[in-house]
Amino acid sequence: MDNKGTINNAFELDHTDYEDYTNDDGAIERDRREQENQKWHRWLKIGLLLILHIAIVVYFSYATYHYNDMKNYHCYDFNQSECGIRFCSGYGMLVLLLGFIYIGLFYYLIFKPKLGRFLHTNYLHPASLKWHKFSRTPVVSYALVAILLILLVTFLFFETKEEPKKLIALTAPCFFIFCGYIFSTKRSAIKWRIVITGITCQFLLGVLCIRWEVGRQIFECLGNKVATFLDYATDGARFVFGDFLIDSSVFAFAVLPVIFFFSFFISVLYYLGAMQWIVIKLGWILQQILGTTVCESVTAAANIFLGMSESPLLIRPYINKLTKSEIHSIMVSGFATVSGTVLAAYLSFGANAAHLITSSVMAAPATLAISKLYMPETEVSQTSSDTIQLEKSEDSSLLDAASSGASNAVPIVLGIIANIVAFVAFVAFLNGVVGWLGYLIGHEVVDFEWIFSKLFIPLAWAMGVPWEDCDNIAKIVATKTIINEFVAYQRLGELITQEKIQVRSAGIATFAICGFANPSSLGILIGSLSAMAPHRRSTITSVAFRAFVVGSIVCFISASFAGILIQDQSYVVNNILEKVGQHNVTKV
Repeated sequence: MDNKGTINNAFELDHTDYEDYTNDDGAIERDRREQENQKWHRWLKIGLLLILHIAIVVYFSYATYHYNDMKNYHCYDFNQSECGIRFCSGYGMLVLLLGFIYIGLFYYLIFKPKLGRFLHTNYLHPASLKWHKFSRTPVVSYALVAILLILLVTFLFFETKEEPKKLIALTAPCFFIFCGYIFSTKRSAIKWRIVITGITCQFLLGVLCIRWEVGRQIFECLGNKVATFLDYATDGARFVFGDFLIDSSVFAFAVLPVIFFFSFFISVLYYLGAMQWIVIKLGWILQQILGTTVCESVTAAANIFLGMSESPLLIRPYINKLTKSEIHSIMVSGFATVSGTVLAAYLSFGANAAHLITSSVMAAPATLAISKLYMPETEVSQTSSDTIQLEKSEDSSLLDAASSGASNAVPIVLGIIANIVAFVAFVAFLNGVVGWLGYLIGHEVVDFEWIFSKLFIPLAWAMGVPWEDCDNIAKIVATKTIINEFVAYQRLGELITQEKIQVRSAGIATFAICGFANPSSLGILIGSLSAMAPHRRSTITSVAFRAFVVGSIVCFISASFAGILIQDQSYVVNNILEKVGQHNVTKV
């Protein structure tokens, strides 16, 4: 029996060795096939990319030939200055797009891996650490602030020497900064570097986007492209609702459907990871410049493109870990900006696209600065740029992302409709009650909006609005505060078409009401953040009203800077009049 066991064990051992040997051969064969498949896939990918680049080169070459041919045909014996390349349309836009694409490919595929990391590790990072340490010393900090103030005073002197009344617009920023110090939750914890740097960035962005002609042209071009892009939603709305409702400019059918289109587009970018990449890069820039924490910086950057309910989704896993000051900053950035989904609605009322985009860009650093003034950080942040991972899309495919993006816009559209109907009706009710009380004492013109708007007249004047327009602009700001920005932009468009306000007043008002700070948005943001972090609901509700006020203040400071920087912009008003005129003609 023992011999049999020995023989059997020997047989099993030999048999096992044979199987292992055959399995090794099979594994080697599979590895060889996988390597061959990977090799073919790599060569196929290279071949497809090569064909794509060749096609792009051929197309660009023919476009260049066609452009030169048309240029010679149309500009023969004419003024050559009017026939130069225009980068906001046609061939010029193609040159810009291809230039940005290939510069980006060169940077990320060649420069960064070959030389960029070496330069960053050995030179840039050590230099930034030394500068950070050097600039934080008290003497250097005071010197930098002094230099900054000198440059600001010099710029304002040359900017306003022809129109010294523009300096009135500095009243509002100074007043709100003073109030921030007085009503700060902890004055000793205020980091003035963040406050000064953020407001400075806000002003510099205004100079680049409003005062500098090249920057203004860039943002005008960007705004026009955004408006053109969003206008394609009209084709879908016309197919579904018919020509009558669209041509009649019925708000719910002609304006709001653009939200479906933009939500569809954002969802696709979100699935591809492009939106996360853009947001994290902009958030990193804000973090490096201002010194704020990564989550609040990322959310502030996201609010340039997304709405106040969508941007916190990018950092949803970290909301439970955020400090009270970080939650406050996130809510402020939501109230101080508007989302891309509603831009077309404002444009249809006559708002200038460049001003809307400029306002959101200027608000990004300002929200962090002003929020840290009114509620400075007193805790230690539990997140860092090394550990944060932005939330990925839960969609299974590109088609699923597109479909869910369009479907997710349904509650947004319904929420807008419900809030507009409810709040307009409620304000009408208050107007009726106050009007009845005024009628009993012989003042029939007095109503709730009239009383509330009078409170905003000093604010309108402090933002730089000429005194003769303060009453009208105060009514617009009051409408935005107690109802919403939709109704405010509609009434602003009416004032422009009726030429009841000046050019600068219209520009200041556009910036002042470019935010979601209204009662309905307050409830929406509390509800959305509480749903993402139920355990932090008490913290969210405790800072919500303060964030609501601070978000409005950010818009008012942007409007004040715009009041200083806005020049002769009759072309803007002409564009607005044209848009609103077309809107009214179709409505008739």
